[in-house]
Amino acid sequence: MLDTKKIIPDFPILGKKINGKPLIYLDSTASSLKPAQVIRAMDDYYQRYGVNIFRGVYKLSETATEKYESARSTVASFIGSKEANEIIFVRNATEAVNLVAATWGEVNVDSQSNIISTVMEHHANIVPWQQLVKRKNAKLNYLDITEEGRLQPGQIENKINVNTRLIALTYVSNVLGTINPVAKIIKIIKEINPGVKILVDAAQAVPHMKIDVNNLGADFLVFSGHKMLGPTGIGVLWAKGEIMKDLPPYQTGGDMIREVYLDRTVFNDIPHRFEAGTPHIAGAIGLAEAVRYLDSLGMDKVRRHEEELAEYALSNLTGMKEITVYGPHTAGDRAAVVAFNAKGVHPHDMAQILDRDNICIRSGHHCAMPLHTRLQIPASCRASFYIYNTKKDVDLLIEGILKAKIFFE
Repeated sequence: MLDTKKIIPDFPILGKKINGKPLIYLDSTASSLKPAQVIRAMDDYYQRYGVNIFRGVYKLSETATEKYESARSTVASFIGSKEANEIIFVRNATEAVNLVAATWGEVNVDSQSNIISTVMEHHANIVPWQQLVKRKNAKLNYLDITEEGRLQPGQIENKINVNTRLIALTYVSNVLGTINPVAKIIKIIKEINPGVKILVDAAQAVPHMKIDVNNLGADFLVFSGHKMLGPTGIGVLWAKGEIMKDLPPYQTGGDMIREVYLDRTVFNDIPHRFEAGTPHIAGAIGLAEAVRYLDSLGMDKVRRHEEELAEYALSNLTGMKEITVYGPHTAGDRAAVVAFNAKGVHPHDMAQILDRDNICIRSGHHCAMPLHTRLQIPASCRASFYIYNTKKDVDLLIEGILKAKIFFE
């Protein structure tokens, strides 16, 4: 198991006190905290070799270029990709989805096409497809969930047809915590229509469990650095094989070109074709350091630690009077994120009361309004746990919820 006593000191912000109270951070699903190792790696870039990449033949530029491309290889290895050029650096998972919609989607979707997503998706895996089908006069359908917040694989057979071009689904729900059986679902899809492409939103999966894209069967996989101990402003699009090879660029300008003439441009090879302009060099370096940090812990241990916290949180919350917990009630089927509501207490009020004790949770619809509509609730509270959380944090959360309930009685 993880030794949280050794992990916690790595996170400078956890030493911070507000009004004499320690920070109880339960919002890692929104954005994780950053260890000192990541902060130092980025600071090292800015202080020792903080220049631009690719363009310079002097030593500092060559060092920066080597570090940036090494980061690509490190990230590729972390998710099981055998080819570093399958990794395209973007700002975040949202941009990665938009990139696929604006390149692959523009070429492969027409007025006869349909795309499938699910009601449990983050807005970032819904809105780009809405806009694409609007431009193309195509169709967008959704897979529903059970009352416990699980996808129903049997629905797929009724949704897919010869005109289905892409299915976009989340690996882990950022609200329900549901871990979807993605490999099983993809296998079903490919048996029905081998030509269908699959995009997996793994923003809540890659930080918390071992992912191997070789065994998954997906064609695209997206995730963000800031949810996995890395910096903001850096994310990843993994695209299988040479899917992106002949696609038009997402943005145009510096470094995504090979040759430019007044009447035409020859575009660069992948992945550089999709990384226009000066990239977030420090961000890529920081993400690579975050990957090394997680690797040093062991992703199997990370998953076991979070499953233990999820089980402890669920057992406490489901045993509380007038508390409704959303999503699967078995820890093995969900990530360490728990959405709940307390009868008579608005989620925003709950979050404010907890904040008095420096307990940080999220309240609202968590960029998943269609899911909340499906659950017939306007908003929810969300507590999420990561490698630096302990059962004591869960205990303090429960105490805070009880305080809030008493306050609003």
